[in-house]
Amino acid sequence: MYASTRTEELAPLAWTEEEKAAFLRMQFAAQHRYYQQSYTSSRFDVVLVDGRPAGRLYVARWPGEVRVVDIALLPEFRRRGVGTALLRTLLEEGAERGLPVRIHVERRNPALALYEKLGFRLLEDRGVYLFLEWRAAAPGPTDSARPEPA
Repeated sequence: MYASTRTEELAPLAWTEEEKAAFLRMQFAAQHRYYQQSYTSSRFDVVLVDGRPAGRLYVARWPGEVRVVDIALLPEFRRRGVGTALLRTLLEEGAERGLPVRIHVERRNPALALYEKLGFRLLEDRGVYLFLEWRAAAPGPTDSARPEPA
């Protein structure tokens, strides 16, 4: 899974396939340790599509926000609506709980367009990463809040 998200960035390197695989194993192990230590109360789920492993979704649910720690899909499941469906579920959860949904995304990640389409907005530019936030639209005035006609 992790390797499939890094293939393009390693392609120009003049490393052997064995060297790339070793590097990716090391990077995944470091990332996994970091997530386990930093997001102790998070859910680390495998995404299934028709019973087949299709990706991973790591989510931290804190009192003040829903944080998408990591979302990744295998190449054959990308651009098929799977990521959109996962994110919409989290946005619904955020709206129901009255919480923002936040995510870090690499500046050059193609999924950035999806996040923007779903209504995520830039909260902070952190160099390589952008910190995005989605908030439910504030409710409009209700009939009882409208002024009475004269």
